[in-house]
Amino acid sequence: MTDRPSPMNSPFGPLGALRRFVRPPRAAVAGERCELCRAVLAPEHQHLIEPASRRIVCACDACAILFDRPTGAAYRRVPRRGRLLVDFDLPDGVWDELSIPINMAFLFFSSPAARIVAIYPSPAGPTESLLPLTAWHSLARANPVLGQMQPDVEALLVNRLGARRGFAGHEHYLAPIDACYQLVGLIRLRWRGLGGGTEAWDEISRFFGELKARSLPTSAREAADANEPAEPRAAPLPASNAAREPTCRSIP
Repeated sequence: MTDRPSPMNSPFGPLGALRRFVRPPRAAVAGERCELCRAVLAPEHQHLIEPASRRIVCACDACAILFDRPTGAAYRRVPRRGRLLVDFDLPDGVWDELSIPINMAFLFFSSPAARIVAIYPSPAGPTESLLPLTAWHSLARANPVLGQMQPDVEALLVNRLGARRGFAGHEHYLAPIDACYQLVGLIRLRWRGLGGGTEAWDEISRFFGELKARSLPTSAREAADANEPAEPRAAPLPASNAAREPTCRSIP
């Protein structure tokens, strides 16, 4: 496996925007404004993502709705609710094939890169892992819900921390991409020493508890209902390559 620092570490990447999210609510900037029209934002507000740079943008409802299903637009609207995949099938052998060195990661389809991207958090920031496509294909076959994952704005978030860290078992989500970057940001800011420290692990536990509370339990084995409105889907990979809403003031 070859890992490389992600462009997200750039001041203009998502962590540049998310650094302010890790402040306690009392330190949030008063009168935060929409980055498109400058309207004053409520504490809980919409997020957009710029797929080319993976930059998170705060937006008012009126601006965000313009990017609900964009075609060739610079931004995409980030969904506000995740899904808890209650029967997700990810055997240890398949996880090992993904070659991710820690027990947390998120995977999403990047439109600019035209491929699945795997990112894991670290004390130094987000790190991108080069994902073996055969392992992703195995996951997609076993879990048809992955065919519903919206490009750029949703990710498969994997938590395999287990009982040692107070979790009943492995957890898998289709999570909003801003929530995934929230996890990256809190680890980067709270981690201390080799083991992370009590504060970091408390924040990680709180993050997953709140994500679980606001996520809709969903079967990973069932494809979308034919009567449901069509949603944007991740483009197929080329055969040749075989609780509370997260907001700028509440994201730890």
